[in-house]
Amino acid sequence: MDKRKIVSIEDRIPKLKHQRRKKANRRLIILLAMFFVLIAGVIYFQSPLSKVKDITVSGNESYSNEYIIEKSGLSFDSNVWKISKAEIEDELEKIQEIKQADVNIKLPNSVNIKLEEYSRLAYISKGKNFYPVLENGNILGEKQMDEIPVNAPILIGFKEGKVLDEMLASLEELPDVVMNSISEIHSQPIKTDQYLIKLYMNDGFEVNATLRTFSDKMAHYPSIVSQLDPSKKGVIDLEVGSYFKAYEAEEAEEVEIEKESEQ
Repeated sequence: MDKRKIVSIEDRIPKLKHQRRKKANRRLIILLAMFFVLIAGVIYFQSPLSKVKDITVSGNESYSNEYIIEKSGLSFDSNVWKISKAEIEDELEKIQEIKQADVNIKLPNSVNIKLEEYSRLAYISKGKNFYPVLENGNILGEKQMDEIPVNAPILIGFKEGKVLDEMLASLEELPDVVMNSISEIHSQPIKTDQYLIKLYMNDGFEVNATLRTFSDKMAHYPSIVSQLDPSKKGVIDLEVGSYFKAYEAEEAEEVEIEKESEQ
């Protein structure tokens, strides 16, 4: 038989005791660490460090930072860990001008509110006042202006509904250079076409058109005007073809834009 080394129980006892002591010490360290983390967490939640210290707002043009913060429900007493981003975003998006709200929390105690507003495509004229019209078709009845706006067309004779929606959708498709050249747009519906409109341009011309083809034809307005004598003002008719009639002329001149349209 092979000789085997025999280790007595007395020799093993010190080793076993040492291993048990190491395990016990390890458990104690883990428990102490968890205890201190828990205490630190309690202290943090009870301290000013867990309170909102900084609130920033960006993307707001229609309302002040103070108004947006008030609507969000946030304050410097708010606990950053109890903030519901979804609830704040929903609350801010109830404001007519707000298209989208994003709330981000940056630890330890900062909150950023980023807003995207609906564009103001035009202004509705009602009496002596002008009301902004948003890209989604909403008219801001509480945002009246006493002076004539210069940064968007004035809509006259329109009311909320499909004609206004079609008008706004057409304006969204226009190039900026054309959009900025429009002063007023009048709704002039008839029995056969409720989408007829008349435009007064900043350069002195008038345009008759129908919303059914308005955005396509008006996109070529700079090309049309370039073919006309700038000293002769008149009416450009885009309802069916493309015609121009000077105010003092008896016959209309046809404006050819077919080549431009095909490009």
